[in-house]
Amino acid sequence: MTSTTRKPVGRPKDEELPARRRQEILDASAVFFARLGYPSADLRLLADELGVAKGTLYRYFPSKKHLFLATVDSCMHQLSQQVSVATLHIESPLERIEQALRAYFRFFDSHPHVVELIVQERAEFKDRELPEMAEPHDHAAMWHGYFDALLKSGVMRDVPVQRLVDTMSSLLYGLIFNKYVGCASESLESKTDDVLDIVFNGLMKDKNQGNQRNPWK
Repeated sequence: MTSTTRKPVGRPKDEELPARRRQEILDASAVFFARLGYPSADLRLLADELGVAKGTLYRYFPSKKHLFLATVDSCMHQLSQQVSVATLHIESPLERIEQALRAYFRFFDSHPHVVELIVQERAEFKDRELPEMAEPHDHAAMWHGYFDALLKSGVMRDVPVQRLVDTMSSLLYGLIFNKYVGCASESLESKTDDVLDIVFNGLMKDKNQGNQRNPWK
């Protein structure tokens, strides 16, 4: 009688470990770069904070520049995801925009360090294309979709979608950086109603009062 020796069954390989480890590095580096600034950030310090060898960082990112830009993109992707989830089951175009704005502001309320990363990116990598409304292209397309649906609903006058997105982008950037610079106590999310009121209701009581031509049309 012969017996077959079986090899002990080890722990199954964790296929998702590299992706998780990469995201852990990105999450830690977001706070790290915001705190120290890109020029002064030594990746050896980041590795020590993560409890890994410095070579581990370079296994995932070939340089400090690659890590920094990947960190900014990761933050913008998280912003995009938060907005997407907040608007997932909303059919009304106007309510969808409202909830998108609230989610957008909530993200920066809970991740104020991301504003610092955007400032650093503009300072260190001026030639890098500035993403619309501070997010990757997939999120820019989402905002275009929101405004396009609102226009097609017939509740707004016909305005080019790109013009709407550009104007809203400038307004949101202004609010975010104003809070960042001025350290205002109120939350960004609390500004949502003001933004919606001014943008969609305007300032004039009657735009056609006195039959005057609208100079902004």
